[in-house]
Amino acid sequence: MKNLICGTLAGLLAVIALSVSAQQAPLQSREQKLKDIHLRDVCVLADKANGTYYMIGAGRQATVVEYTSKDLVNWTGPKEIYRTPPDLWPGAPINAIWAPEMHAYNGKYYLFLTFSTNKLLPEQWDNWRPRVVRGSTILVGDSPTGPFKAFLNHSTPSPDLITLDGTFWIEDGKPYMVFAHEWVQISNGTIEYLPLKDDLSEAIDKPKLMFRASFAKWPRPSPTEGCYVTDGPYLYKSKSGKLMMIWSSFTNSGYTVGVAISGSGKLAGPWHHDNTPLFDKDGGHGMLFHAFDGKLLMALHTPNNREAQPHFYYIDDTGETLKVTGEAPRE
Repeated sequence: MKNLICGTLAGLLAVIALSVSAQQAPLQSREQKLKDIHLRDVCVLADKANGTYYMIGAGRQATVVEYTSKDLVNWTGPKEIYRTPPDLWPGAPINAIWAPEMHAYNGKYYLFLTFSTNKLLPEQWDNWRPRVVRGSTILVGDSPTGPFKAFLNHSTPSPDLITLDGTFWIEDGKPYMVFAHEWVQISNGTIEYLPLKDDLSEAIDKPKLMFRASFAKWPRPSPTEGCYVTDGPYLYKSKSGKLMMIWSSFTNSGYTVGVAISGSGKLAGPWHHDNTPLFDKDGGHGMLFHAFDGKLLMALHTPNNREAQPHFYYIDDTGETLKVTGEAPRE
């Protein structure tokens, strides 16, 4: 998987998830160090109200699991906070959850996540990976520990699109989902934005293109399919007011995180890309959060294989771009 440029965004990820699931013992919440946790595509919510960090990720059998901490080193978990109900998507049984994120908004807690199925879409390509029903969606709850409920019985973007890695942004007081349109459907993956109702329950317009993976100089196409991956967008407003996005793709060194900056300060862009990646050591699907001491951190997983673990890196917001300055303690 380390050398497969497009693997994480299609069937290979589902195969790995199922394989890991089969080997896991029943969930047992316990005290453990960050260095001992195995979890990919992590998201951390720093809840100042109770001085607790909530780290979430995808569990086995289409679930979301959560770890809690007071110091980002010592964690308690995993605890299951969501299990997909049977037949949530009629005619398309959900067999996996990918990359859940948690966001607090207007007194509620929202899970942005990807549901994946094995149901084939009508259009398939010869000598290509299966195109299946897979999409970003939104769940809502009253607490960071759940319970959570999906708004819809289909993805938030059109179910005809293969979408993943939805994240949340507020622009001029209006909520949006930003997501990746998967390369399996379009070959050259994109990042797009979608306006939402005020309660985030559904989309109110069609998505609009932000950029394609090939617009940046640092990603490399697959040597087999020739595809370009877009993965894990996460938005951030810099100290200078610039709108920035970290997102993941692949380079010769493996899974990689890059930085994009909006020329207008808006989702509509135009988006310009740093030529040098932010992180290129076979790790990615990053997100940004401020620790309770005010330090800016990026959470990601590395290595990009079955041994993936969460790592936190200190980030310098220069006002013009973002830079990694070192790794936070893990024990």
